[in-house]
Formats: sequence, C-alpha cells, structure tokens
Amino acid sequence: MNILSTKNVVKAFEGHLALDRVSIDIPKGKIFGLLGPNGAGKTTLLRIVNQITAPDSGSVFFDGQPLEANDVFKIGYLPEERGLYKKMKIGDQAMYLAKLKGMSHSDALSSLKAWFIRFEIQAWWNKKITELSKGMAQKVQFVTTVMHNPKLLILDEPFSGFDPINVELIRKEIIRLKEEGTSIVLSTHNMESVEEMCDSIALIDNARLIVSGELQDIKRIHGDNHLEILYRASEPFSESTSADAPFSIISNGTKDDLFQTVIEPKEGYSTNQILEHLFPHVSIIGVSEIIPSMRDIFIKLVHKKEGNT
Repeated sequence: MNILSTKNVVKAFEGHLALDRVSIDIPKGKIFGLLGPNGAGKTTLLRIVNQITAPDSGSVFFDGQPLEANDVFKIGYLPEERGLYKKMKIGDQAMYLAKLKGMSHSDALSSLKAWFIRFEIQAWWNKKITELSKGMAQKVQFVTTVMHNPKLLILDEPFSGFDPINVELIRKEIIRLKEEGTSIVLSTHNMESVEEMCDSIALIDNARLIVSGELQDIKRIHGDNHLEILYRASEPFSESTSADAPFSIISNGTKDDLFQTVIEPKEGYSTNQILEHLFPHVSIIGVSEIIPSMRDIFIKLVHKKEGNT
C-alpha cells in the first residue's frame, strides 16, 4: 500500500515545464528519497503534494484516495526555505502553528512539551528566533513539522544548518519516526544520507522521472557489473597471460597483503566460468560484486540524460 501516489502530473510556469508527466509511488512506513539536481522539479512536486500549488493535469492520491484539502492536517512539511516568525516567542508560535494543523490547545501543549524535552530546548519557550543560532532555529522548525504526528512527513534538506552532533540527533529521530509507522519523504543532495536511510528512491531531472524503485535494486541494475577478486599469486593476473580471458581488467592493486583485481565479465560469461578460468593461475581468497554508490548512480544517470556520457 502506498501513502502517496502521483499519476502523470504536469506543471508549467510561464512557459517553463517544471513537471512532465511524473508518476511516483511512495510506500507506507518507509523512507523515500526524492532526488534530482537543482531545478529538476522536486520542490514543485512537493508544493503540489502540500497543496501550495495545483498541477495543470494529472492526479495525486493520499492514502489510496484523491488528495483533499483536509489531508494537509495529516502531512508535515519542512521546506528548504525555513520560515519562523523572528520576533514572536517560540512557544507562542509553535502553539499557533500546531492549531493551524488542527490540534486542540491541550494536545498541542502536550506534544510540544514532549518534543521540547526530547530536544532539551525547554528553556527556549519564551525566547525569540532572533536569540537563537541557525542550528537552534532549525531544531524548532523540525519540532513544528512533526508535532501533530503526521502520517506523511516531507523533509526538504533537513540536515541543512546543523553541526554533526545535531545531524545525528535529527537522523535518529527520523529513523525512530519511521519505526513508529510514519511515512517519510527525504529530499536531499546528501547521497550519504540516502545510502544510510532510504528504502526506495525516485530521481527527477529536467522535469521528468528518470528512475524509481527500491534502493538496492536500483544500485544493482545501474551498476557496471564489476567484480573484485582478492587472491594470492606471484604477480597480479593480467589478460596478457591468457588471450582467451573471459573478462576485461579494470584495475590492479593490493588489499590487506593480497592482490586485488577489479574485472568486468565479458558478455555471456558467468562468475563461475570466470573463477574456473582463474583457478589454475591464482589462489582465490574472495570474490564480491562491486555495488556502486548512490552518488555514482546519480551522476551517471543525470549525465546520461543530458547526453554527456
């Protein structure tokens, strides 16, 4: 079951096509990475989901039903452009924003107190944003995004402005929310966060969906089919020692006192056939498939789309 689906969503602004028939499915209870270079259309899509703007055509479904105005109460949205009232007391504006999300006074006060204690920011209740550092203000913004216990949490660059300690704090909170059943969309350029946290992703570039699916499937599908061979021998194995080698050598090196060779199998040859070819020449210690990083895949797919390969 999906918490959110878009079907052939199109959006243009004054002749600029921001989204071109974008269809994605965001599964329930997972962390979904929404990726793409600057200007790709990610923010436009998030604004449509939050009903800040409307699509020119196409459909959006929330929890299996067409998106409705009241669904905003079930969504938490942390935009990349942060916005809190600088001269309003933090506690007052947090209560105000909670009521905009449909919370009663007592529920809002109870939730906010719990979050302020969790983040150890109780002393900030009567402070103003102007008295806080950027990172401290980001904490408050995060709290006001999650305080109403949304079914869907949309985070646009949530780690921006945080030092490493607070990055880890927010990361743990995101994981905890997922474990408690919250569905999360993470829009970020930080590929390490994607690798560590996301279950599935969608990559948008130039207004179009390039790829979507489970993270590990995408990494395997878009890898280079390279194998790492660790072995003992008198010298590194080379294709020149065997003219009929069923692979091409990408690189030679050493690793933990062993020779390390990265190879690319030739078309039609299995790993077992390659190992049978190598056994007479070297003492093989280990073989592993090289899985590309999301950074590598991001660059590869965007460059391919732009015709730069």
